[in-house]
Amino acid sequence: MTASIPQLPLRDDLFLLGHNDDTGQPHIHRQALALGMAGAVLTDLFLAGRIALDDPRGDSRPAGDQRIRLRFDRPVGDLVADTAIASVRYANPAPTLRGWLSWFAEDLYERTRAGLHAGGILHRTSRRRLGGLARTEVYLATDSKWAVVARSRLRYLAAGREPPDNHTAALAGLVAVLGLATHLYLDDTAAVTAQLRAIAEQHYRPVRDVTAAVDAAVGDLATAAYR
Repeated sequence: MTASIPQLPLRDDLFLLGHNDDTGQPHIHRQALALGMAGAVLTDLFLAGRIALDDPRGDSRPAGDQRIRLRFDRPVGDLVADTAIASVRYANPAPTLRGWLSWFAEDLYERTRAGLHAGGILHRTSRRRLGGLARTEVYLATDSKWAVVARSRLRYLAAGREPPDNHTAALAGLVAVLGLATHLYLDDTAAVTAQLRAIAEQHYRPVRDVTAAVDAAVGDLATAAYR
């Protein structure tokens, strides 16, 4: 079912999974989703061999304080990803993981949505609310297959029906830390979340570090909301 459908960047999969298929409304706070998508961009760049993180072994720095280093600055042909490469290339000193995630996430939600719209994966429509007195614009998928495929890969992974490839294992970790497992529509959300986390924990160390930094940044966001 999935072989004939192109694999989207991690951030696009996460954007689609982070919204209600029917209403286009986000399942979680948009800023939290954007932090997850920033982590997805960095993960894709690591898997493409473009960036690396400082090795934290034997280092007393807190998680997320590793610095991002450029390994190979050739563009990947994706506007958002290439902007991320340029941001690391011209940063002096090299950016910390946590700092970069917070900065890059600032307008990433809008940029990702615009890219999906330009690519024909989302379409814009307006809906009336407040008894028809107000109109609001929403973005809906042009075809449900995009979210269905991403959701199905994670469901198969959680059920042990598919071996974890790098892309889906990384997506599993981000979905788990963002609290999106409930929207995979499986019976036991807690068990599914634990299984996705366990799969993600088997990934490359830098991918695990990025996921952990996203988790911490989302936690900081939630804490700030109560201050």
